[in-house]
Amino acid sequence: MHEEIDRHPFLRAPHRTMLALSLPVLLSLIAEPLTGVADTAFVARLGTAPAAALGVATVLLSSLFWVFNFLGIGTQTAVARAHGATRAAAHAASSEAVATALVAALAGGTLLAAGAWPFLDRLAAFMGATDDVRADTLVYLRIRLVAAPAILATIVAFGALRGRQDMRTPFWIAVSLNLVNVVLDALLIFGAGPVPALGVAGAAWATSASQIAGAVWAVLAAWRALGPFARVRLRALVELLVVGRDLVLRTALLLAFLLLATRTATHAGADAGAAHQAVRQVWTLTALLLDAYAATAQTLVGFFLGAGRIAVARRVAAVGCQWGVATGVLLALVLLAAAHAFEWLLVPVAASGPFAAAWTIAALAQPLNALSFVTDGVHWGTGDFRYLRNAMLVATLLGALALSAIDVAAPGALLRVWVVTAAWIAIRAAAGVLRVWPGIGRAPLRLGGTVHAGSHRAR
Repeated sequence: MHEEIDRHPFLRAPHRTMLALSLPVLLSLIAEPLTGVADTAFVARLGTAPAAALGVATVLLSSLFWVFNFLGIGTQTAVARAHGATRAAAHAASSEAVATALVAALAGGTLLAAGAWPFLDRLAAFMGATDDVRADTLVYLRIRLVAAPAILATIVAFGALRGRQDMRTPFWIAVSLNLVNVVLDALLIFGAGPVPALGVAGAAWATSASQIAGAVWAVLAAWRALGPFARVRLRALVELLVVGRDLVLRTALLLAFLLLATRTATHAGADAGAAHQAVRQVWTLTALLLDAYAATAQTLVGFFLGAGRIAVARRVAAVGCQWGVATGVLLALVLLAAAHAFEWLLVPVAASGPFAAAWTIAALAQPLNALSFVTDGVHWGTGDFRYLRNAMLVATLLGALALSAIDVAAPGALLRVWVVTAAWIAIRAAAGVLRVWPGIGRAPLRLGGTVHAGSHRAR
């Protein structure tokens, strides 16, 4: 047991350490959805159709990019596990993992942009965008895809830094670049002086420019933290793809549900689509806020499992869930109290009717949302990706069946969409908790189990 494990601050002050590591992650994670909220607020001033177009485009982009989240999750777990094993192993394994993931990110981002481009019109049509909504959707999508390789490279670099328990550098990068994005939004959407008003295209250019700059900053920071990256080996790339297989399937299932929910809301009419966009943007903001505990839990669970300390890793899971639920309850109260303010800020007047009831359900689901996200982080840290995939499969199949039964022409269709979403969240939360307590199946965190330090999976 090397000295760094025995001196780790979590052993002396677990709650303080969880908060100290989670706070900068929280602030960096909410920077992007806050920018999305700003985009929504700006674009909503252009009318209902542009607001609905932004909703369709951002959901599609999230679907395309989130499939590649395994690059960051796998990198963070690999770096954290190696860091907990030995210093020598930490340098070699971390360097190889980051180099491999960066190559995959740049290649994957380029292929994603090139492959998606010919199908953007069909994707917009699939999402239920009418002709006036579809035109703005296509403009936004085409500009945002320019930054696809940069977005994936940033995901990898942030994972590498957080795996080393450096949560502050990603925070400074995210906040700085997203502040620039907001300034560019105001300038490019509405124009000023010699700068013409670009409308929806201005929002897309503002985001793409800031993401490219952020990628350069993040990769350089990872280089400084880990030293020169190792040469990429084909075997290492294959191993990364194998590790990411279950995560990709799980993420695809998650995004499939969100896509179906947005599609159902859009088919219920432009007003319901605009209201759904507002609720979804704030729900995404709160979800990523809760995900701060997940990122910290992932790193600490991986670190202590790398050192063979299963009991401490279980303590990380407990502390993370406690703070997650407490924060979820607080979020629910805040969202309910501020419903009218968010309605005024984000929702076109015509869409106010379907907004209120959907907002209430999304707010009340926050404690369950917290459990689903924090336990995801715990199981990422153990490498229990197959279990997460299976749990998501069950939740999404049941959720998709429920969404298909909604009559989009009936009053209250958007409310039903969010009731189904809350049930989908509850299934995921229950599966995550039961894997740790009591530890159903071959649970990696069950006391008395064995851990292979430095591996991607706990067995």
